[in-house]
Amino acid sequence: MAMAVAVANHRERSSDSMDKHLDSTGKYVRYTAEQVEALERVYAECPKPSSLRRQQLIRECPILAKIEPKQIKVWFQNRRCRDKQRKEASRLQSVNRKLTAMNKLLMEENDRLQKQVSQLVSANGHMKQQLHTVQVTDATCDSVVTTPQHLLRDVNSPSGLLSIAEETMAEFLSKATGTAVDWVQMPGMKPGPDSVGIFTISERCSGVAARACGLVSLEPTKIAEILKDRQSWFRDCRSLKVFTFFPAGNGSTIELVYMQTYAPTTLAPARDFWTLRYTTSLDNGSLVVCERSLSGTGACPNDASTVQFVRAEMLPSGYLIRPCDDGGGSIIHIVDHLKLEAWSVPDVLRPLYESSKVIAQRMTITALRYIRQIAQETNGEVVYGLGRQPAVLRIFSQRLSRGFNDAVNGFSDDGWSVMHCDGVEDIIVAVNSTNHSNDISNSLTFLGGVLCAKASMLLQDVPPAVLVRFLREHRSEWADFSVDAYSAATLKAGTYSYPGMRPTRFTGSQIIMPLGHTIEHEEMLEVVRLEGHSLVQEDAFVSRDVHLLQICTGIDENVIGACSELVFAPINEMFPDDAPLVPSGFRVIPIDAKTGGGSDLPTANRTLDLTSSLEVGPASENSSRSRSILTIAFQFPFETDLRENVAIMACQYVRSVISSVQRVATAISPSGLIPSLGSKLSPGSTEAVTLAQWICQSYTHHLGSELLNPDSDDSVLKQLWHHQDAILCCSLKPQPVFMFGNQAGLDMLETTLVALQDVTLDNIFDESGRKALCSDFANLMQQGFACMPAGRCVSTMGRQVTYEKAVSWKVLASAPEEDTIVVHCLAFLFVNWSFL
Repeated sequence: MAMAVAVANHRERSSDSMDKHLDSTGKYVRYTAEQVEALERVYAECPKPSSLRRQQLIRECPILAKIEPKQIKVWFQNRRCRDKQRKEASRLQSVNRKLTAMNKLLMEENDRLQKQVSQLVSANGHMKQQLHTVQVTDATCDSVVTTPQHLLRDVNSPSGLLSIAEETMAEFLSKATGTAVDWVQMPGMKPGPDSVGIFTISERCSGVAARACGLVSLEPTKIAEILKDRQSWFRDCRSLKVFTFFPAGNGSTIELVYMQTYAPTTLAPARDFWTLRYTTSLDNGSLVVCERSLSGTGACPNDASTVQFVRAEMLPSGYLIRPCDDGGGSIIHIVDHLKLEAWSVPDVLRPLYESSKVIAQRMTITALRYIRQIAQETNGEVVYGLGRQPAVLRIFSQRLSRGFNDAVNGFSDDGWSVMHCDGVEDIIVAVNSTNHSNDISNSLTFLGGVLCAKASMLLQDVPPAVLVRFLREHRSEWADFSVDAYSAATLKAGTYSYPGMRPTRFTGSQIIMPLGHTIEHEEMLEVVRLEGHSLVQEDAFVSRDVHLLQICTGIDENVIGACSELVFAPINEMFPDDAPLVPSGFRVIPIDAKTGGGSDLPTANRTLDLTSSLEVGPASENSSRSRSILTIAFQFPFETDLRENVAIMACQYVRSVISSVQRVATAISPSGLIPSLGSKLSPGSTEAVTLAQWICQSYTHHLGSELLNPDSDDSVLKQLWHHQDAILCCSLKPQPVFMFGNQAGLDMLETTLVALQDVTLDNIFDESGRKALCSDFANLMQQGFACMPAGRCVSTMGRQVTYEKAVSWKVLASAPEEDTIVVHCLAFLFVNWSFL
């Protein structure tokens, strides 16, 4: 590879050294400096000019008049070849640097593993020797309780702190490059020139630990500066304050740091840390930033603002940053080692606080990814749309995440107070009337504040990535666009606000416009436009669309991620850089042992139309069960005199969202848990197959003809599902509700199988259609079927649908317990339907 680079460089130097090119006859044509300059100007504008452009060039430039058009064509061909060679040489050099650095990392990892093997062999031999020893030793000699030396030193004196700092660095380095911790490979590790890095997690140690190694194309001092600013990349970090800073000689520094972190759900208290951070350089030029918790109080804050936090412990952790020999960046080693005091959370949440995978995913991998993201942005490798700079979009993502975390945690020192709790569904309503948030204080001066309704719940056998992806792509199945419009309206200061909103009809459709994404696409920033139309005549030509700024993380099952999130906030359609943000959204966190990569998830290829089981059938009952915690938080700005009304509306809205999400979770769950017959069916289930048979048998019984082709090799359910005409089934309740439909029926109503189960029969007909249905309903119930003439119905999106005719019949089912035939539901068939 090095030879290839050298050859490419040689060719480039050779071609640069001669201002001559071969023409079509094989003879060299020499160019003057003025001619080359004129050609270079054209090449900068158009590297591949047409024949007309080349002839125009000859006419406009007298100095090129004596050169034939074919010779100029050859010059441009050679010039493009030189550019290609230069780019290829640069690419090969970059790959060569990456391979060299990765090879160095792998060799070091191999040495570490060999040392670990030697230690294990030695320990094994020692244990064998003890087993064969009959001498009884005094147990009291081995039971002396020792106190760590750093706890005995005075943390208020510089000499004591320096001693602790030196010990912290020694322990950290032994973890970063040695065998102080039993490191095992992290699932999803893919070493190579384009990989993020090498990830390992602790197997047996006190607390939970994770380690990452990788190549970053930045200088060590720049990397250290970025990583020490933990708030910029660690989304769980609420605040980080340096209380004491003093030099420790040779350019080293010691800091006493107080850090607060968010709790991931409403079910647990937040954590804080009181640590010593030591920054120094080694003799080999490496830079070390290491950190550990202090037991002494020192200058540690201990006021009312810390009551909501549980003090956690950080064992020796940090960053070892080594400059590459060829100046191509730095090799970085990251170690995070924590004790998160799992005793303070409910049993169901303890895996989150006792899993080294979670630490790796939320801290270690995030840090390395962020550094690589900054490096690529610095090198100009990242291009975002809408003219936005990467740093601006990154700030918007951070503001959305921070605003959602603030809503979930509701810290009292931010002005939040609990208004009331709904004991039935554990919906917590908190209110913030202080306008404390910097994001919204300037825009909500005319409002009373912000109200948040939030809840957390346990989900069984629901892949977080699949659920969040469904919520992102099918907003109409859980969202009330009028509520989104209300939130948007209250943030448009000087325009209009609740309750004086203009009457608007929302179509339920959304358009997602991407803004940017991280290097591995684990996080996406988007603008979502919800289409609306004014119902007021004078505003008919005024856009009533609602815009949301949205981040979506963890929707790819093959990407290692600790959780999946969908967080959004209404924004002005002009999307200014200082737009106020009041975020709401969802967070789904896996809480079992399987919190890692896509290999743990059995539904990597599961589709979101809820029909994949038509081909593969329902999941096996023996599949492994998984659990996750879903946290929902929705924020609503309010005026002071409307606080109670908004609180009632918020509770009702969140309650409806919870119901919708539970319905979606049941539908996409791979566990094979199928609802009872007659309620919410899913294609491929035993109940759906039985219903399909009842529909066809009843059609033949009442109308004397076959609904499906009896000679087909396909199953009855599959034929019914792909039938060209729309087939829908509804219940026999006083207000009939649809319970099943084939693909054509779902397309006609512009919905999905999940959302269909909230559509009533009378809602799909216009006034004349309802009258025709009522007149034929008596015949339907009397003779078991009815034929209706051509008519119209309305989709869930408000579009008019015409059909040539419609047939309705009773679906008969047998009741084995009573040995009788009962009417299970009503079926409707719409022939040759189309949109107007």
